[in-house]
Amino acid sequence: MKLSVLIPVYNEHETIEELIRRVAAVDLGPGSEMEIIVVDDGSTDGTRDLLAQMRVPGLRVIEHEQNRGKGGAIRTALAAATGDAVIFQDADLEYDPQDYTRLWDLIVRGQAQVVYGVRDLSDQALTRRLGNRFLTWATNLLYGTRLQDMETCYKMITMPIAQTLDLRANRFDMEPEITAKIVRAGHTIHQVPISYQPRVIRKLSPWRDGWPALWTLIKYRFCR
Repeated sequence: MKLSVLIPVYNEHETIEELIRRVAAVDLGPGSEMEIIVVDDGSTDGTRDLLAQMRVPGLRVIEHEQNRGKGGAIRTALAAATGDAVIFQDADLEYDPQDYTRLWDLIVRGQAQVVYGVRDLSDQALTRRLGNRFLTWATNLLYGTRLQDMETCYKMITMPIAQTLDLRANRFDMEPEITAKIVRAGHTIHQVPISYQPRVIRKLSPWRDGWPALWTLIKYRFCR
């Protein structure tokens, strides 16, 4: 079986090389292989030059000439994926790719079609932690789920399900859109704990991105 790792990248010159090497070092186990699909979303800080120089087995780099947002980059990566399942990977170093195996094991054994990695948010800044917990609470309230971390980047989804998502969001409201569409389609979301090291510098704003995320949850709950 093959796992497609989808990495949207925008101005991550300081971390992208190390991140890709960490991803490539993951051993998924016997009979498993991995492809790494990086979409450079119009970076202007030298990220694109770094990617062009990298020679990593299984790495494919796709370039956007203009920035289309995280959702746009994910759509491009998903369209290029050839694996049996996909996982989303942020381009910073907050998440540990070695945790892939925790999610992948459930997929390979046929015990799950969707698996979320649950973070320990205790070290996250207070405003972000409260925002994440509120959005997870709102998801559970609206959709009758028992999720512990809706906003997690580590969402592993089998390809047949991923191909039906028809993602529309361009920014960080993509996370609730994915969750809403998975639950509405009747799929069960399994959860496993993962490691997490929050970084200080963030591109996501609890106020600018939090309200669109909440609206996305409400929209897909009541609108068809």
